Amino acid sequence: MAGTFETEADRVLEMLTAAFEEAFPDADVELSGGVLTIELEDRRTWVINRHGPMRQIWVSSPRAGAWHFAPDGKGSWIDTRQGHDLFKLLVEDVRELAGAELKLA
Repeated sequence: MAGTFETEADRVLEMLTAAFEEAFPDADVELSGGVLTIELEDRRTWVINRHGPMRQIWVSSPRAGAWHFAPDGKGSWIDTRQGHDLFKLLVEDVRELAGAELKLA
């Protein structure tokens, strides 16, 4: 079952990598070892990583702060404290912080 979590988390990280690269063509976007780092030209940075022991995706945002998302079994990743959807939070975060559109399917 651990392989299933890692496979799904890596798929999400790869999708997020492509979305951030499209939204910010001049940003430094790097995915390595389950950690996605997005650094804008003005040094604002997101760090999004898979956290295997907790079976979560963790997000550190320059606007929204730190978040932990767990899979809901239906294809979504939901914040463990307030119930926010990972993709919706990132879309809103990017729009508010940088005025860009993050396209997530």
